[in-house]
Amino acid sequence: MDKNLIISNTITFVKKTLKGAEGGHDWFHIERVYNNAKLISKTEKADKFVVALGALLHDIADAKFHAGDETIGPKVAREFLFKQNVDNVIIEHVIKIIENISYKSSLANTSAKFSSIELDIIQDADRLDAIGAIGIARCFNYGGFKNREIYNPDIPPNLNMTKEEYKKSTSPTINHFYEKLLLLKDKMNTKTGRKLAEKRHVFMENYLNQFYAEWEGKL
Repeated sequence: MDKNLIISNTITFVKKTLKGAEGGHDWFHIERVYNNAKLISKTEKADKFVVALGALLHDIADAKFHAGDETIGPKVAREFLFKQNVDNVIIEHVIKIIENISYKSSLANTSAKFSSIELDIIQDADRLDAIGAIGIARCFNYGGFKNREIYNPDIPPNLNMTKEEYKKSTSPTINHFYEKLLLLKDKMNTKTGRKLAEKRHVFMENYLNQFYAEWEGKL
């Protein structure tokens, strides 16, 4: 099994599959998560090959763009990896990562959750791309994609959403900061992830202070 060739083939496959995707979930998002994951894995004892494949395939078919169907991504990834003759144990590990990486998965009331250091690394890498300057850009890009209000003072954030409520939410984009983005810093799994999240978290807090000051005509 030529791991470098498989990673190269995976990159080509993901680029082709996500061509024309929504700007916050396109190839460049995958590339950033992949790079974040490689950085974090330098300080963790993890299977770098699983980390690479998991990062590259984690959003190959995001459920939010497939009518909420969470089975498509794992299915597409499994079929691709099988054709690349990847070992079954590795395929199953990557599939479990795809099935458990999302924030909404953490909202589900399930007792038997999958865990691995590779999942921890990729989850941190993905969450880092959801916060900071890029996270803000992605947040508003998706809000525009869904034609949502930027902000509505009469619609407060829902801080106790279930997984299903989260999936069906149509709240203003600013609410998403409180419902997810500002919560991610304290949900990081690795030391490197936590360190990187700190600065990005502060940037978001400063942005929101500026946003409200401008909204209220104070600046």
